[in-house]
Amino acid sequence: MEKLQEKLDEFISLLDNQAELQERLEDLFSVFPFNEYEYVISTLLGLGKLTLDEYHELRDEYIARNMFLYVFEISAPRGFGETWAQGHLKELVPDLVKPLKKYDPDYSGQYDFILDQKIKIEVKASRAVDADSREALPVKALSLDSNKPFDMNFQQTKPACCDVFIWVGVWRDAIRHWVLSSDEVANNKYFSKGQHRGNVGEGQLHLKHDNINEFVQYEVKSNCLLEAIQNAYQRQIG
Repeated sequence: MEKLQEKLDEFISLLDNQAELQERLEDLFSVFPFNEYEYVISTLLGLGKLTLDEYHELRDEYIARNMFLYVFEISAPRGFGETWAQGHLKELVPDLVKPLKKYDPDYSGQYDFILDQKIKIEVKASRAVDADSREALPVKALSLDSNKPFDMNFQQTKPACCDVFIWVGVWRDAIRHWVLSSDEVANNKYFSKGQHRGNVGEGQLHLKHDNINEFVQYEVKSNCLLEAIQNAYQRQIG
């Protein structure tokens, strides 16, 4: 959003009556989809300070920088963590299947997917947002090249209930994946046990701006996830 604002400010500076536009913006009442940006862009187009080609370029650049901003608009935790994240991984790895009791008679929701009828997989997802902001999620969503602090907390993590973990991290312009064996999570120095009192074996792990590079060995490209899951399982049973 900051880059879009900078671009629009450049165009506004070309106006002879820019002070008048700024005053109008201060008193502007907005109702979706008519907002401040729509008003500025339409005004610049109408005054001939922004060409249609420049508008298309502005629009395409904004979309490229915010390809996954819609994910930050999913407010319900289960809607994001289960519906979106699991659906996202199912698209990337069609071989992932929802657990059935015929594969695991003791299954009662302990993990999210099973692969090759034996590999139990738990999915954890989080979004990178400005840790110092109190704004709504879409407003404080960070781009991958941002230097602002973030804290992606993978909660309710139970290493004893699965073989492999898939972590999904979402930025406004990128999605990153990490694949770890259950033991690699349980024994990681950042894994904190005892998230909730009485929940034995449950913990959490914070993936932050100042430790994310320590997990580079587990990061996987989206087209290599299937192989990465199988390799993590071999590390787990080995």
